[in-house]
Amino acid sequence: MKIHLVMLGAAMVFLGGCASETGAYHPANGDKFNQETQAKFVLMDGAVQHSVTTSGLPETHLADGRLQVGVVLRNREGRRIQVQVQCVFKDAAFIPTGDETPWQDIILTENGQEGLTFASMNDQARNYTVRVRQAR
Repeated sequence: MKIHLVMLGAAMVFLGGCASETGAYHPANGDKFNQETQAKFVLMDGAVQHSVTTSGLPETHLADGRLQVGVVLRNREGRRIQVQVQCVFKDAAFIPTGDETPWQDIILTENGQEGLTFASMNDQARNYTVRVRQAR
C-alpha cells in the first residue's frame, strides 16, 4: 500500500511539473525590484541605504530647455564614507533619453553634507533618477 501511495505521489509531481504555460512570464514581485523606473532618488546597495540620505532634489529648467537637478547628500554615520553618484535623465514617460552623467566619487565626512548639481545635455529630459552606490 505504501509503495502505491509513493508511486501515486511521484506521478502527481511529474505530471504537475509537465504543465506548460504559454506567453510571457510576469515579474515575480511586481514593482518591488523596479525602484529606478519612476523614483527620483535611489540608493543602490545596503551600505548606502543605511548611511546616506538626501534633504531634497530641487529641479529647474534652464533657459535653453535643459533640466538641471540638485541633490544634497547627507552622511548619517559618525565616520567618513565614500560613495559614487550618477544622474540618469528620462523623458516624460520615464524612459531614459540616453543622457546620463558619469559616476562621480564623493567623500562624505562624519555626519557631513555635500551638494551636487547635474544638467541634462539636451532638452528632452523631463524626469530623472539620481543613483547612489558604495564606491568601488
